[in-house]
Amino acid sequence: MRIISPQFAQVLGSPGTFGWRVLKNFRANQGLLLAGAVAYYALLSVVPLLILTVIALSHIVDQGELLSTLGRYLEWLMPGQSQAIVDELSTFLDHRDVIGWVLFATMLFFSSLAFTVLENAMSVIFLHRVAVRRRRFIVSAMLPYLYILCLGFGLLVVTLVAGSLQAIGEESVSLFGRDWSLSGVSGLLLYLLGLAGEIFVLTSVYMVMPVGRLHWSHALIGGVTAALLWEVTRHLLVWYFSTLSQVNVVYGSLTTAIVVLLSLEIAATLLLLGAQVISEYERIGLPEEPEPANPLRTEKA
Repeated sequence: MRIISPQFAQVLGSPGTFGWRVLKNFRANQGLLLAGAVAYYALLSVVPLLILTVIALSHIVDQGELLSTLGRYLEWLMPGQSQAIVDELSTFLDHRDVIGWVLFATMLFFSSLAFTVLENAMSVIFLHRVAVRRRRFIVSAMLPYLYILCLGFGLLVVTLVAGSLQAIGEESVSLFGRDWSLSGVSGLLLYLLGLAGEIFVLTSVYMVMPVGRLHWSHALIGGVTAALLWEVTRHLLVWYFSTLSQVNVVYGSLTTAIVVLLSLEIAATLLLLGAQVISEYERIGLPEEPEPANPLRTEKA
C-alpha cells in the first residue's frame, strides 16, 4: 500500500532541485510584476470590501467586538497599520446613513477588482490548465462576489469564536491551592485560530482561483507554504518597522498607504509563490514544456 505519492517522494528526495525549479519558473512568469498588480488592486479593494463586510455583519454582532476582531487579524496582513484602518472603518460606520446606491455599487465594484486581477495572475502561473480548459465568463464574473460572501461568513464565525476565547482568558482555575489564569491559553488559542484561518483562506484561494478542479491536498500544500513564509515575513516586518524603519520620516502623512502597499506586495508575492509551488508539484513527471518562440524578457540579451 502506497503511503505517499510519487510527487511527494520526489520533492522529499530533492527539495533543493524542486525549490530552484519553483523560483526559476516564478521569475519566468514575471511573478513580481504580477504580485505588484495584485497588490495595487488589493489596496483599492481592501477598504470598500471591509466597509461592506462590517456594515453587513454589524446587524448581527456587536460593532465594537467586530472591529476588535478585525483589527487583531488585520495586523497579520498589515503589520503596524491595522489600527489606522480600523479607525477609518469606525469613522465611516458612524456616517453609514450617507451611503447611497451609487456609492454602494462603486464599493462593490472596487471590492471585486483584486479578485479579478488575482484570477488573471493565476492563469499565467497555471497556464498548463488554461491551455486545456477555460473558465466561462459568467463564472469569472460571479466568482469574486460569491467569494466575498464566503469571506464575510468566515469573519462572522471567527468573531464569535474569538469572543468566546477572550471570555475564557478572563477566567481562572484553582489547582493545588493556587489560581491559574487562562489568559495565556486564550492567547495561544487565538493565535492558532488566526494561523488556521490563514491556511484555510489561502487553501480556498488555491481551490477556487485556478481553472479546473484542483485536488485539495495540492491546494493545502500551497496554503501551508504561503502561510509559513508569511508568518516569518510578518514577524520580520514587525521588527523592522518598530526598530529600524524611518518610513514615517520619509513619507510623512503617506506612511500608512506606503506601508500597507508594501505589506500587500509581499503578501501577494508569497501568495503567487505558493501557487507556483502547486503548479510545479502538479507537473512533476510530465514532459517539459517548450519555451515560447518570443518569450518576454526584461533584461538585455
